[in-house]
Amino acid sequence: MNGIGQVSLLVILFSLAFTMQSCKEEDKDVAKETIAKIEKPEYFLLRPEVEKAYGYSHAVKIGNAIKISGAVSMDDQGNPTAVGDLGQQMKNCYADLEKILKHYGCTFDDVIVENIFTTNMALFLENAGYRNSIYTKQFPTGSWLGVKELAVPEFLIEIELEVHKSE
Repeated sequence: MNGIGQVSLLVILFSLAFTMQSCKEEDKDVAKETIAKIEKPEYFLLRPEVEKAYGYSHAVKIGNAIKISGAVSMDDQGNPTAVGDLGQQMKNCYADLEKILKHYGCTFDDVIVENIFTTNMALFLENAGYRNSIYTKQFPTGSWLGVKELAVPEFLIEIELEVHKSE
């Protein structure tokens, strides 16, 4: 066998060995896969009759993640409260959100996303400083959105949250 033939044979043998090694490594990776634990959703209704009438759950927990529907300023019968007073409506929203957080053993420190919807952004911005009393360690991510209207004309603000419950 000449020099070129020997080099060709070595290249082929090296390629074959490398390919076989790669296949073995892929087999190891497949063996390392873990089966994800299936978590059953836990639903929470703050005002069961109102939420059933409107067709939503106020919160759902799956694993360490909790999604909380938008809180609005309403009484236990679903009637708007603090009509015309965005600042008080905001406080009422946070009071309801705190009840839901406590149900799951959480605080506002566990909130990772906060989305605020308002029909009057200028008025919201005048009252946004109140959030400093809610988020005392850090602020969550989120968006502030000006919208044309909310579910009921008297609602001026709606606040939804996503929470990560630490172990």
